[in-house]
Amino acid sequence: MKLAILSRNPKLYSTRRIVEAAKERGHEVKIINVLKCYMNITSLKPTMKYQGESLEGFDAVIPRIGASVTFYGTAVLRQFEMMGVYPLNESVAITRSRDKLRSMQLLARKNIGLPVTGFARNPGDIEDLIQEVGGAPLVIKLLEGTQGIGVVLAETKKAAESVIQAFMGLSVNIMVQEYIKESSGTDIRCFVVNGKVVAAMKRKGPEGEFRSNLHRGGTASLAKINPQERATAIRAAKVMGLNVCGVDILRSNHGPLVMEVNSSPGLEGVETATGKDVAKLIIEYTEKQVKATAGKKSRTSTKGKG
Repeated sequence: MKLAILSRNPKLYSTRRIVEAAKERGHEVKIINVLKCYMNITSLKPTMKYQGESLEGFDAVIPRIGASVTFYGTAVLRQFEMMGVYPLNESVAITRSRDKLRSMQLLARKNIGLPVTGFARNPGDIEDLIQEVGGAPLVIKLLEGTQGIGVVLAETKKAAESVIQAFMGLSVNIMVQEYIKESSGTDIRCFVVNGKVVAAMKRKGPEGEFRSNLHRGGTASLAKINPQERATAIRAAKVMGLNVCGVDILRSNHGPLVMEVNSSPGLEGVETATGKDVAKLIIEYTEKQVKATAGKKSRTSTKGKG
């Protein structure tokens, strides 16, 4: 196979591991910075160039698109899709998962467990909004935040009102969620590939920190998940339409609650904690899908000739 990996930093652990896994299985790999791509959008023959070079002949594209470049990154991915290249995760699924509010609404519609979540725009609704999620303490999140940035724990009603007012005054979109005290600053990341949880790790924040993100100094260890947690992760990935993703779950007194579905989950923490070769599993799945897609195209072409 000829693989394109959409990544702005070839030195990142996740990018390096996917490249290694692909080359070990005999595939040709090209790392592409999406911000250096430009496109010719046409019905007849859509094309794309990268630093003056035409991007052609790829069998599959593996998107590792950072949250800050989601708009342009998914536009590039859509162009690959128009050119008939198999995407590990489709552009529409990535866009869906990156919109925190939309993803919560989609998960809720399918009755997947979530922290009680509130959303409002009018400062006059703040007091009622706080009551709707069960009062303080509560968690306030920027919809555009990532890796734990823009997430605040308000321990009192007064603090919650002040933080929400401040964010609204800056005209940024936020959502408010109930604080799951019993999770004690830990969560479970389930790594899903092709509708199966292939690895799971427990992330724990440093002392005094309620956020468990590894980028915030959290630690990772092997996690044993129960059937309900496994089923929740698989269903959440399916609702988002993601073939490969990380599903972050809080353990609450009333069952597993999904915090987020990550379309470009990091590999370092989960591979180190579990000892699983997740990169290899991703490449193996991509191989099967490319082969299946090629088979469908061949059968369609044969029927057309008949």
